[in-house]
Amino acid sequence: MKILHSAQIRELDAYTIVHEPISSIDLMERAAKKCYEWIRRHMKKKKVVRIFCGMGNNGGDGLVIGRLLAGAGYRVYIYKIMHAARASDDFLINEKRLTGIKNLQFEEIHDNDELPFLDKEDLVVDAMLGSGLTRPPEGLLATVVQHINASGAVVVAIDFPTGLFCEDNRDNPEKNIIRADYTLSFQFPKLAFMFASNEKYLGSWYLIDIGLHPEGIRQAETKFHFLQASDVRALYRHRKKFAHKGHFGHAYLMAGSYGKIGAAILTARAVIRSGAGLLTVQLPQCGYTALQTAVPEAMCIPDEHPHFVSEVADVEGFNVVGVGPGLGTREQTARGLKLLIQSTTVPMVLDADALNILAENLTWCGFLPKGSVFTPHPGEFDRLAGKTTDDHDRLDKAIELAHRFQVHIVLKGAHTVIVSPDGRCFFNSTGNPGMATGGSGDVLTGMILGWMAQNYSPLHSCILGVYLHGRAGDIAANRKGYEGLTAGDIIEQIPKAIKTTIR
Repeated sequence: MKILHSAQIRELDAYTIVHEPISSIDLMERAAKKCYEWIRRHMKKKKVVRIFCGMGNNGGDGLVIGRLLAGAGYRVYIYKIMHAARASDDFLINEKRLTGIKNLQFEEIHDNDELPFLDKEDLVVDAMLGSGLTRPPEGLLATVVQHINASGAVVVAIDFPTGLFCEDNRDNPEKNIIRADYTLSFQFPKLAFMFASNEKYLGSWYLIDIGLHPEGIRQAETKFHFLQASDVRALYRHRKKFAHKGHFGHAYLMAGSYGKIGAAILTARAVIRSGAGLLTVQLPQCGYTALQTAVPEAMCIPDEHPHFVSEVADVEGFNVVGVGPGLGTREQTARGLKLLIQSTTVPMVLDADALNILAENLTWCGFLPKGSVFTPHPGEFDRLAGKTTDDHDRLDKAIELAHRFQVHIVLKGAHTVIVSPDGRCFFNSTGNPGMATGGSGDVLTGMILGWMAQNYSPLHSCILGVYLHGRAGDIAANRKGYEGLTAGDIIEQIPKAIKTTIR
């Protein structure tokens, strides 16, 4: 699914009006009706509904929603915020349609003294500015935003919370942004939805399909995408009857150190569960028995050192090389990583301590094999790219770093983003807070490694690994809850995640 800029969405509205064809007032009716239906499903009728409307088309959506809710028996108050010299044509048409509607009271608000009292039991609908905002609200609009935020009422934002910018909010004053409990976004997610810093404004967000023209959607160009199950199904290659393990690759994994052998085991189990034909793990001698017991499917190369990896095995014949989970950053290990980079011609998946070592030796990145993948969490990424100020800054630096070193970067988070060397960004739609637990990242590394072993491209392996990792976590959370979820639970649900996504 595409993530479009606000200007592109306006262009797509216009394309739909011309090519469906449909009048703009009827498109507004269709969009607002979908929001009305969502509110009816999720909000009790006993609530008083107070709808704050700007004078543009977002306000027109609010007028339609109010009319439909009143017709369904809700007690509705609509407030027209007089912040402009003239309302849009579609707003004015829908304003006239309010005449004679029972259960509905319409008022204009010209100044601060006319703001209504808001009870915390009320349902407030924000239909003031929507997604077309180009500068922060000022004057009366800013006062209304602050009044709503101070009320404690449940807030539903139509298309987008007033005051929030669709993309970059780095210089946006917080006090003048609606803090919604629910956001009903028309057709597409916005880029701002992907950043943790905006969660307090968005609440839980939902996509409302308003029937924008499919050909217009196809033609719209963007480097930002939101991963769906259909994206994974399109990439998956079904296995043939006479397939054997040699068809699904041989992965090499360098991982583990004294006290962190569990990271190597979790990664190895995820590689196997993701379908790799063969796996060989190099780890310190102290982890040999544990690995052979926990992952009997894997072959093992014990390092000559008892507590950490100090040498490089011959990686000839492997399809992909993974390195980093639980590895440690000792000098001998760092030297081993340098030799591994120099001697490897197949793509590498680098995680955890491998990235921490690279952060101290960035020139080594220039020698990485083509198609390599970084899988950092935000802290590891900041060590690689330099301190970032916020989520948007981190994304900008990830795009720059992926291009600079020609690697794919899987930046982990609630909406894990895959950044390709050509600047495309793929945000994940699966996963849950229960996955914020030790070892979850090791599992993701193993899953990407497993798909790359099967000769999926680096980008496709990242998409498969990231989406199915989150899907497995969602299945596990449904059974265990958030607090009780472990990385091992995610691994156990990988087969079901694949099966239920691909079918």
